[in-house]
Amino acid sequence: MAKGNELKQRATRAIIAHAFFRLESALTIAMTMILVALFPKPFPWWQWWYWLILGLVGEVLIVYTSITDEMTKRQVIADMLRQEFNPREIRSREYRQRVEKALEYRQRIEEHVRSATAGVLRDHLLDTTAGIADWVANVFGLAKRLDRYTNDEILLQDRRDLPREIAALQARLQREDDEAVRQELRQAIAGKQEQLTNLEKLQNMMEKAEYQLETTLTALGTVYSQLLLIGSKDIDSGRAQRLRESIADQVAALQALQESLDEVYGSSSKR
Repeated sequence: MAKGNELKQRATRAIIAHAFFRLESALTIAMTMILVALFPKPFPWWQWWYWLILGLVGEVLIVYTSITDEMTKRQVIADMLRQEFNPREIRSREYRQRVEKALEYRQRIEEHVRSATAGVLRDHLLDTTAGIADWVANVFGLAKRLDRYTNDEILLQDRRDLPREIAALQARLQREDDEAVRQELRQAIAGKQEQLTNLEKLQNMMEKAEYQLETTLTALGTVYSQLLLIGSKDIDSGRAQRLRESIADQVAALQALQESLDEVYGSSSKR
């Protein structure tokens, strides 16, 4: 899934950037520079560049713990999602509210996972909810596409004008005697009919996307409620596995729908 891989790559870059720019990293660098400048040789056997080595080791440890700590990674990804998937980018109030609801579900899921006692249960919850970020990303992408379509004046105008234009060309074709002109008219009619067919197909897919967006939010809420019921006794049961599969299925379905919408939308936009 290209979209999921792209999100993971951005998340990885965000985690690495967080590791280098976190407060502990800045303090380590600042302290190293101060020690080199003020105490270059605190002992007779000490060399000033020893401070650089210690500072480098400390920086490596900070970066390593940032990258490997699962809770830190989840917090960085949550911050990235809030920045990248800004509901205010969506003009339609209806779709904006749905994105806000998806982000709220994800935040509550993250809070629940963080509140779990460190150990096997938390690790299990982290593994179970690993696909939630991709899920929310796809909800945002679908809402953006629906928002773009409902506010695309050109497509709305085409859907209104094409039947009338086709009828006018067909009437002209009936009156035309010149074969060369008739051939051009047939090609023009065929092109407009193809575009109208694509627009009707796009409209049907947008209606499907509307339904999918609503059912997706319902499924996200269901996953959240089921997640709250998972306890230590469920670690070896099938409940968590079913949740993982449900999340993966939702992500795959949303991604496939978005790709189909992009393909049909591109065809419908050609005039």
